[in-house]
Amino acid sequence: MHLTGQIEQHPERLLADVLQDVADTSGDAPALIFQGNEWSYATLVQQTNRISRWAIDQGIQKGDVVGLLMKNRPDYLAIWLGISRIGGVVALINDQLRGEALAHCLRVVGARRLIATFDFEVAVADAMRLVDEAVQVWHFDTTESARGLKNDIARYSGDQLSIDERRQVALSDRALYIYTSGTTGLPKAANVSHRRILTWSFWFAGMADVQPADRMYNCLPMNHSVGGVVAIGSMLVSGASVVLREKFSTREFWDDVVRWKCTTFQYIGELCRYLVNAPPSTIESAHMLRLCCGNGLRGDVWTAFQSRFKVPQILEFYAASEGSFSLFNLEGKPGAIGRVPGFLSHRFPAEIVRIDIESGAPVRDTQGFCTRCAINEAGEAIGKLNEDPNGTTGRFEGYSSVAESENKILRNVFKPGDAWLRTGDLMRKDEKNFFYFVDRMGDTFRWKGENVSTAQVSEALCDCRGVIEAAVYGVAIPGSDGRAGMAALVVDPSFDLVTFREDVATRLPAFARPIFLRLKNGLALTATFKQQKHELQRDGYDPAKVIGPLYIDSNVTGRYSALSQDDFDGMQRGVRLL
Repeated sequence: MHLTGQIEQHPERLLADVLQDVADTSGDAPALIFQGNEWSYATLVQQTNRISRWAIDQGIQKGDVVGLLMKNRPDYLAIWLGISRIGGVVALINDQLRGEALAHCLRVVGARRLIATFDFEVAVADAMRLVDEAVQVWHFDTTESARGLKNDIARYSGDQLSIDERRQVALSDRALYIYTSGTTGLPKAANVSHRRILTWSFWFAGMADVQPADRMYNCLPMNHSVGGVVAIGSMLVSGASVVLREKFSTREFWDDVVRWKCTTFQYIGELCRYLVNAPPSTIESAHMLRLCCGNGLRGDVWTAFQSRFKVPQILEFYAASEGSFSLFNLEGKPGAIGRVPGFLSHRFPAEIVRIDIESGAPVRDTQGFCTRCAINEAGEAIGKLNEDPNGTTGRFEGYSSVAESENKILRNVFKPGDAWLRTGDLMRKDEKNFFYFVDRMGDTFRWKGENVSTAQVSEALCDCRGVIEAAVYGVAIPGSDGRAGMAALVVDPSFDLVTFREDVATRLPAFARPIFLRLKNGLALTATFKQQKHELQRDGYDPAKVIGPLYIDSNVTGRYSALSQDDFDGMQRGVRLL
């Protein structure tokens, strides 16, 4: 609170200015380490200054949007710092996107300029054919030859910007667009102000008690709010260091952490599950980690991860790029995503309300107001909005689309005129006010009159012998109400269908047990380790579409049996096989 409380005292002091102050006192200290090369704080701010001067020369005005398509590297940070500090807005584009998805990311924010490394030349050319208006593209070289934009930027002075060169940019101005992961459709672009960047950076620096001697290992994508802002900003505002890696590698994770003497790392999604599932190594216990911080560490992995790798502290949190509140698990309670501390509950009100799973609408009482869930009852988590533009808490900065922004807001929730932000996440809260993630609203489905949480079923399946990973989703069966459960499994040689069925029966109620199974060599993930289920759902249980073994659990035979095309065709005609 002390660190974030200072932000509003200087309404035009941006992250670039904070880093300049660090460089003035500790310029030679390492800020970023990448592929064995160090960028000192002095190097980082000099490159940021060069990019600011280059952007001014290109005529980039306040509010102009520049797309950035680049894999993790120090230049990534310098580019968005340099452009945003003179008023430009940088759209951080997922480097895995191609074709229409890439073109969409440019269209929805009105980007007329794009910076991309040369390794994306083909992808950019393909996307340019799909955008509505011309986009100026600068290609950046990542090699020593310094072709293109890298060479142009090097010609500018790295000295601190003069008063005449500075633009009037305030904390409330938009700095970035950060996109949602797009697990169920095209990404949405969330507005991120300079205030939000500093708040994230100082808040997490305080939560993790970051000191200059700390060194963060960051293998998360820099186009994401956690990997690109939180993990980096919290270290740099404290004078600490960040070790960047282009992407996560299970095999090389512990080698890197030990080699670079990292004291902390940032995780997200299923990253820790991959480490737990990896074969043991002698180096995994030779680290200097004091803490790991992130979100998405499920309860079934937490204890195994901490016990095996001897990480002293796990700091789990819940937040969203566009969210109005955050939850922190400072007590290290396995499985909980956190709670709002009592002394902050008046500043960050959060509630869980009853939801109709099929419609997605809140359940309202006879007076038209939402109803709070009981203890341990699952519902949608919502956070109270502060619609005062001068307020410092409960902000919702929205998306590039006004309509998308309005869809996230619930009005007249507990009293006339109030407004709360919908998270789209089903949660429950225990007697001590700890929140637990249950599922995404779109992932939960109804079967036999019961709500089935795909996240909870997946967790149970992963506890079964031989199961490495599980993706769970609902599929429609003609003539049946709701959706039947289906699971895509990645398994090891010990997996056995008979034993699996017996395990599932002891772990899940009948309505939640998967009726259909398909076995795969691996599951598709987003860059932030979230499962991509839309292709699995599209294939359904049609043998003509499913590649690999496909099974149905029949009550008639009492076992999982291979599902043939004749079986599938019969089910589409209403023949009952269950």
